Amino acid sequence: MERKTIIVTGAKGQLGMEIQEASRHYPQFDFLFLDRNSLSIGDPDAVLAFFEKTRPFCCINCAAYTAVDKAESEAEQAFAINGDATGSLAAACKKVNARLIHVSTDYVFDGQSAIPLKEDDPTNPINVYGASKLKGEQLALQENPDATLIIRTSWVYSEFGNNFVKTMIRLMREKPSINVIDDQIGSPTYAADLARAILVILGSGTFVPGIYHYSNEGEISWFQFALAIRELTGSACPVNPIPTTQYPTPAKRPHYSLLDKSRIKKIYGLTIPAWKESLALCIARLA
Repeated sequence: MERKTIIVTGAKGQLGMEIQEASRHYPQFDFLFLDRNSLSIGDPDAVLAFFEKTRPFCCINCAAYTAVDKAESEAEQAFAINGDATGSLAAACKKVNARLIHVSTDYVFDGQSAIPLKEDDPTNPINVYGASKLKGEQLALQENPDATLIIRTSWVYSEFGNNFVKTMIRLMREKPSINVIDDQIGSPTYAADLARAILVILGSGTFVPGIYHYSNEGEISWFQFALAIRELTGSACPVNPIPTTQYPTPAKRPHYSLLDKSRIKKIYGLTIPAWKESLALCIARLA
């Protein structure tokens, strides 16, 4: 039986690196891990030529412009990568009859909800990053509606790359005390858990296109997240809760972006770990 090729873009990012780690358990697939040097996803002709040559079974798009604050002044770049390039990948997938699994964000919502957000809740991004990711979702579903699966996730961290967990560990070593926002609510996502969930979907033999939500189980603020990091690392650094108003940033953040995961759990039979269990695993791996 011919082995199926899986293209993974954004291979050097947090999720891309975790998919590389998890891919060893899926010998039935040939994985091609691509970064911006091996394929420029912003070049539609290069993307199509590469897909026609490799004829993938699926493309997992982890490539993204993720600098949320910088996006406010680099909107064109954010929309090119998060929007147009995602559309090009979906179009190339359609041309070669491949599936697309595209990773999106809770920032497509405005944060005004008080209950966990479902996939069909109205989107209304309040920053450029969120708007560019929403554009990518729309283009992907427009270009290849029958074979595109979008996973929105939130507060991603891992032992790879830059993220909140690694920043907190560093600041707790360097500073006499730190202030962390306590009025933005959501749930973190350990990239290793999301990587495994994506590969379970790929290996399941079931493919139901559309939008899904995935994050670890539980509901916390960034301040509570920081307290757990302090506890699990044995730090004594004081952590103070502050409101968003005391920490102005170029990009607005949604106040509430907890995702409802019942759809992905029901369709793919996924068991999602609690956020603190996964955080403990990540911190143990970092140590």
